Amino acid sequence: MTGGLFAAAAYHAHADPLDRVMGYLDLRAAMLDGPVEAFTCLVGTMVQEAFSSSDRIREACKASIIGHAQKLEADLSAAIDARGIKGVTAHGLAVHTQAVLQGAFIIAKATGSPEVARDSVAHLKRYFELLFNPQVTMKGM
Repeated sequence: MTGGLFAAAAYHAHADPLDRVMGYLDLRAAMLDGPVEAFTCLVGTMVQEAFSSSDRIREACKASIIGHAQKLEADLSAAIDARGIKGVTAHGLAVHTQAVLQGAFIIAKATGSPEVARDSVAHLKRYFELLFNPQVTMKGM
């Protein structure tokens, strides 16, 4: 359902790949309005319930979640290369992004509050800012 939304999103127009990644995170934060069930991931919920009882469902969920992560990899790779970042991979950062988002959705469900998910996205953005702009200090944020 969200494939078209992400494909047509305005963040793709940014010239800087890091700006595209940050724009993606801004879009994810903007999607956190409304009730928890309106923004949480059906696939994430499904895999939590069926991962050990159905290999076919688990594989389909993996394809969806990892497939979405892979859409970030080109921008992350370009940002890593442009800034000479060492010790991380685009794939690892993309999967980490999905792990944070999925975890945030779970905690939002547990607490009944989208605010926890917004906080997680904000923390993830700070992580990227510190990773890609090491001269930025926490004091300056």
